[in-house]
Amino acid sequence: NNLSTMSAPLTAEEEILLNDFSRTVPRSTSILFHLNALFVSALPIWLFWRIQQLELNTYGIMFGIVTIISTFLLSLAYKNVKYSLKHKIAQRRHAGVTAEVMQQVADASSEKKKTVKKEKDDRVLFKKTEVADLEATHFSIFYNNALFLFLTIILSFYVLKNFSPGANYLGSSVTSACVVAFLSTSSS
Repeated sequence: NNLSTMSAPLTAEEEILLNDFSRTVPRSTSILFHLNALFVSALPIWLFWRIQQLELNTYGIMFGIVTIISTFLLSLAYKNVKYSLKHKIAQRRHAGVTAEVMQQVADASSEKKKTVKKEKDDRVLFKKTEVADLEATHFSIFYNNALFLFLTIILSFYVLKNFSPGANYLGSSVTSACVVAFLSTSSS
């Protein structure tokens, strides 16, 4: 009896709710995360190529491996921070989004028929989720990029300054990416 109700197809509302609480990100967001992470992970290459005089043809393989590792860790951090921020942002933006949607509904209702309360609630939920998702995505990218680059500079110019340039690059880039990924897993 219960089994037959569990296999029933999900309603649109239930799917939105499941997606809202899911850690999975849409394909477009995943591509955005990976491209941003690739770009930011490659920035230290320029720093070490121009300032530390590491030659691209000599250290190219190390640059590639470290960039791939850092890209993976930064993408993971983007996803984690986005997930943890999305619900907080949705709660904070609820009043503003509700007012905006109600104004749009009121403008549309004056021209057409009255809008049902359930439809208004659905529009508010959809808009709130959309705003929170977009804001969490952008803040996640900004925060993790800033932290990664800050840590890379501090580690390379102060903590690891007495190491060889190759070890300095490897240590500062991988350690920065690991710290950013680790901090993204905190539940606060």
